[in-house]
Amino acid sequence: MDAQAIIDTLTPLVPGASFEAAPSVDFATVYVPVEHIVATCQALRDGLNFEVHTEITCADYLPRSPRYEVVYHLLSVSKRQRLRVKVRVGANGTVPTVQSVWGGAGWPEREVWDMFG
Repeated sequence: MDAQAIIDTLTPLVPGASFEAAPSVDFATVYVPVEHIVATCQALRDGLNFEVHTEITCADYLPRSPRYEVVYHLLSVSKRQRLRVKVRVGANGTVPTVQSVWGGAGWPEREVWDMFG
C-alpha cells in the first residue's frame, strides 16, 4: 500500500482527521494531526494490521515552525509492510502517548521526551 491508499483507508476510520502523504524513498509516510495520533494508531493497529511499533524518534527543524516532527515506525507482519507516521509539533506543544495502543511505546516515548522535551 502506498501513502494515499493508507490515507483513503484511514479517513473513514478516524473522523475529522486530515491526513497528508509525505514524500519518501523507502516506504509509505503519512502526516497525522497531533490531536488524532492515538485514534489513528488504534485504526492502524486494528483496521490495517500494523501490529508492531518498532520505534519512535523525533527530528528538530529549527527555525521552522512547527519545529518538531515526532516519527513513528510501524510494521505489519501479516502484510509484510512498513509505515512511517509523522506528527508536527510546535516548540511548546505536546504529543499524547500511544502506549495504550502499543504497550512497548512508553520507553521510546520517554527517550524522545528526554532528548527533545
